[in-house]
Amino acid sequence: MARIVMKFGGTSVADLDRIRHVSELVACEAKKGHEVAVVVSAMSGETNRLVGFVEDLAADTQNGGAIDDEYDTIVASGEQVTSGLLSIALRRRGIKARSWQGWQIPLQTDGAHASARIKGIETLAFNRSLKDGTVGVVAGFQGISPDGRVSTLGRGGSDTSAVALAVAWGADRCDIYTDVDGVYTADPRIVPEARRLDRIAFEEMLELASQGAKVLQTRSV
Repeated sequence: MARIVMKFGGTSVADLDRIRHVSELVACEAKKGHEVAVVVSAMSGETNRLVGFVEDLAADTQNGGAIDDEYDTIVASGEQVTSGLLSIALRRRGIKARSWQGWQIPLQTDGAHASARIKGIETLAFNRSLKDGTVGVVAGFQGISPDGRVSTLGRGGSDTSAVALAVAWGADRCDIYTDVDGVYTADPRIVPEARRLDRIAFEEMLELASQGAKVLQTRSV
């Protein structure tokens, strides 16, 4: 038996059919007797939609009123929806599952809204639930700030949520799932001669991510 973190990005949970497919992948690991934690992003395009709402209202703000803390409250809601939907899909397959928001774990961050850094993760209650055979479906990208407000880790932050949770929980593996077939030397849609890599070192992945590759968030590497 292993402890496994499985992370699924926005395109992998873009609609209900894809969420059903993800539930099938998660169920396969759970049925092997593994303790499974799943970290999910918002459905594809949802975060952009929510950010658009904030930006439209912010343009109406008089005298430069601060909106950073409410920005996090709004944009973090996309992951909350996905985590609940995936939990339901898993239950439909006969798998015990429950959703976890960042503040429920809790995943503690600093107070830098929209680009918070993780300060610590307490996994006592989370670990107890998973040991009971319940799959934990975690809303990525979010945590709780020192003043008790929802905080977010920056765009692509669900990757960082997954890696940090894997470390704090003592996972044996952290699997990052995506809807493309691997990491390439360049974007194959732009560079036709780009090669797919069978293996990649951390240093190489960090360089690719820092130059704009979207396979992994830089901080997660």
